[in-house]
Amino acid sequence: MVMLEIAFPSDILNKYIYNSVKFMIPSILLVLVLLVTFLITVYLFIRKKNVSEIKNDFINNMTHEFKTPISTISLAAQMLQDPSVAKSPSMFGKLSGVIASETKRLRFQVDKVLQMSMFERSDNTSLKMKELDANELIKGVINTFAVKVEQGGGKIISTLEADDPFVYVDEMHFTNVVFNLMDNAVKYKRQDEPLLLNIHTWNANGNFMLSIQDNGIGITKDNIKKIFEKFYRVHTGNVHDVKGFGLGLAYVKQIIKAHKGSIRAESEMGVGTNFIIVLPLK
Repeated sequence: MVMLEIAFPSDILNKYIYNSVKFMIPSILLVLVLLVTFLITVYLFIRKKNVSEIKNDFINNMTHEFKTPISTISLAAQMLQDPSVAKSPSMFGKLSGVIASETKRLRFQVDKVLQMSMFERSDNTSLKMKELDANELIKGVINTFAVKVEQGGGKIISTLEADDPFVYVDEMHFTNVVFNLMDNAVKYKRQDEPLLLNIHTWNANGNFMLSIQDNGIGITKDNIKKIFEKFYRVHTGNVHDVKGFGLGLAYVKQIIKAHKGSIRAESEMGVGTNFIIVLPLK
């Protein structure tokens, strides 16, 4: 049996290994550059796709928002054509008020579109502040929604108990806030039960408090943490099929924050959701 042993001096062995690795370094760097380039390309593609989807959602949502007041005006106009309505001054006045309120709401929606770029450019929203009786403003919104809610067999209960309802707000934006929250209650109502909408105002710790509570489908604990984020939608049941304003609750939170107030949501699946707004008194 013959054995052959070959011994390499350590300096020669190290030099051989170094030379072998040295020629591999450019290849490794090239692979890393290609990998990073590929990942950046995929990221930009996904981002562009998301922006396109957001744009399409925004257009669809705004179309829905314009349809909502138009359909209410159309319904009220049809009811005014009923001869029996003409004989009832109270009903005639109520429907006329709904048409006036929804026309005003339609104008508000147009103004909201014009305000969109402002929200993207700056957090400092330009508000036209003035002293208002929040109870009276909320009553006007309730009167507008009454026809829509009652048509579906629902009911609105208002308990406006704020002894000092005077707040310093932007009428257009604050009205839109109340509209958004009440409209959400109508959109996300349960199919097996008529909508019950409770509107409550009161004073606490020198603030004006507003609660808008419904008996709708509710929101999970995980989703309720994200509902005030821009373009976020709750994907539960058929909720994601409901159209709404592009900024949704993010718009509501932005406006309340600009008024130096706060908003929070409490919800339970199958029970309903309660939005509580806190505004400083004038």
